[in-house]
Amino acid sequence: MIYKRFFKRIIDAILALIALLILSPFLIICMIVLLLTGEREVFYFQKRMGYKNKPFFIWKFATMLKNSENIGTGTITTRNDPRVLPFGSFLRKTKLNELPQIFNVLLGSMSVVGARPLVIEGFEQYSDKVKEKIYNTPPGITGIGSIVFRDEEKFLSQGDNPKEIYRDKILPYKGELELWYQQNISFLTDMKIMILTFWVVLFPTSELHYKWLKKLPPKPDYLV
Repeated sequence: MIYKRFFKRIIDAILALIALLILSPFLIICMIVLLLTGEREVFYFQKRMGYKNKPFFIWKFATMLKNSENIGTGTITTRNDPRVLPFGSFLRKTKLNELPQIFNVLLGSMSVVGARPLVIEGFEQYSDKVKEKIYNTPPGITGIGSIVFRDEEKFLSQGDNPKEIYRDKILPYKGELELWYQQNISFLTDMKIMILTFWVVLFPTSELHYKWLKKLPPKPDYLV
C-alpha cells in the first residue's frame, strides 16, 4: 500500500502540473469573468472530508450566492437552483467549476481519481462500513461516483424533498460504488476512470462504465 500511495502521488503531481499548463488560459479567463460579474468572488473554499477521514478545504470557482449553505436546500444543489449565479450555472454545467481542484492535487489533499470528498454532513450519513474505508486513499477530482452521478442535480430535482432523495437513494449507491473503487484500485482502474470521465462529458447518456469496469454494483431501478 505504501508503494501504491507513493506511485499514485507521483502520477497525480505529474498530471496536475500538465493540466495546469494546458488549462491555465481557461483558469485565467474564468477568474477574470468572476471578478467582473456576480458577487465578484473568484474562489470558494468549502470544508470536505478527506484522506483518513481528516477534513480539508476544497478549491472551487465561486458559482453561488454568498452564504448559500444557509439558504434553501443548504449543501444540496438542485437543477435550476435560484442560488446559482448566471456564469456559475455555465461553470457547473461544463464542470469548469472543478478546475481549481488542480491546486488541491498539487498540495496533496486530493488525487486525480478517488472518492468524491463529501461535506461533513453528507459523510456522516454514510454507513459505518463506508465511512471506515471510503477515504483510505485521498479523495479525487473524478471517480466512479462522479461518473455515475454526473448529473446529480437532475436526480435531486425529481421529488419534493431533495435531502431525502440524496439520503435514501443517491448516498447508499454512491457508497457502494466508492467501496468498489477501494477494492479495485489500480493504475489501470484509474486510467479507465479518467478516460470515462471525458467520455461521459461528450456522451452524457453513455453507460460504457457498466461494460468497461468489471463487477460494478448493480444499477438501482431509479437510474434505469
